[in-house]
Amino acid sequence: MKTKFILLLITGYLLSTGFALSQLNIGNRIKNATNNRVNKEVDQGVNKGINSVIDGVLKKKKITKNDSINATESSKSISTSTDSKTPPLLVSSKYDFIPGEKVIFFDDFSQDNVGDFPALWNTNGSAEVVTTNLFPGHWMKYNCREAIWTDELLKLPDNYTIEFDLIPIQGNDQGMAGYDFRLLQAKNVKAYDHGSAPGNGGFLFSVEYFGRPSYHTWFIKDGCQELQVSGSKDDDAVKQKENQKYHIAIWIQKSRIRLYQDQNKLFDLPKAIPVDCIKMDRIRFEEGAAMVSNIRIAIGNPDMRSKLMTEGKLVSYGIYFDINKDIVKPESFGTLKGIADVLKENPEAKVKIVGHTDSDGADAANLDLSKRRGASVKDALVKTFGIEASRLESDGLGETKPIAPNDNPVNKALNRRVEFIKL
Repeated sequence: MKTKFILLLITGYLLSTGFALSQLNIGNRIKNATNNRVNKEVDQGVNKGINSVIDGVLKKKKITKNDSINATESSKSISTSTDSKTPPLLVSSKYDFIPGEKVIFFDDFSQDNVGDFPALWNTNGSAEVVTTNLFPGHWMKYNCREAIWTDELLKLPDNYTIEFDLIPIQGNDQGMAGYDFRLLQAKNVKAYDHGSAPGNGGFLFSVEYFGRPSYHTWFIKDGCQELQVSGSKDDDAVKQKENQKYHIAIWIQKSRIRLYQDQNKLFDLPKAIPVDCIKMDRIRFEEGAAMVSNIRIAIGNPDMRSKLMTEGKLVSYGIYFDINKDIVKPESFGTLKGIADVLKENPEAKVKIVGHTDSDGADAANLDLSKRRGASVKDALVKTFGIEASRLESDGLGETKPIAPNDNPVNKALNRRVEFIKL
């Protein structure tokens, strides 16, 4: 009775001062319990009360605590498929990201054994390849204050895109640790560049332990240091949460950097990189705890209009599906909108949409999957962008028409594509 009475008093106080239970940081409360004037019994009462609320909500929704992570992630992915009951792809028109045309680096860690450090990377700390029960595929998991970087230097032109899927996870302090992602110019080709401003300069995307995304640039060269920029996004709607998957896309066009999280454009920095001061050649993850996969770097801007209307064929790598699924993912919006715009500008044009896969898996399954993916892309163009169905055909060729050997992650990524052929 005493515990319940004290719990009611504390709950009333929190409500009267404008706090919400959803804002309580349980990990920090436990960590700092010895410094609180509230005795151990009260802390246990608070935790018990909050856990009872969570359990009650989950029971009402008929999902488990583990399932709730997956349910939250799935609710963000409104997408299309050939199933007429599935809602159309709905994404903000501000999501204008279009990936580069030619893939120069790709790693989904499928070539690495679970438990090993990934082959294409280097580290002064540790990381390992893992699988999860909620998110398919292989993931590189790290929890360290060191760094994991691309072993070979990257040859990056003026225009390129970087994408990856990332899941923030618990660190060493009973809560989400946050993480840093750097795009930089390295000084040490085979080693780690130390310090808070490593290498010759670069761009830092950081997610703090409480989920807020921020950015910062740094430049070592004289005359460039005053060009540094920094900022953050305090909108609660884009703060990252532990054990949820996020798709990060970065679009670099000379000095301009645009960064997207899922379907949100977080930052658009027109003068982020002084091109005469720095030449990026490496990416790395560090300072926190996360799982990363589907890291993709591509160069060049696809000229959709010329490829489709003049050359008669557009090969697209900007339409995304989950592993072995035919549902068009929301991050495909920018590419699909670009193709739809071309079709609207040329109302007499008719197009055949053909899906292709890599060679992983059975031939028959790949053929069926590619056909379903082609049909889903057609469905998205019709339902979401208003293209007449009579102007579109769809098909799939599975793994039968590779454009590269299926011998490494980059070449497999090249073979996983959607082609638009003018009829």
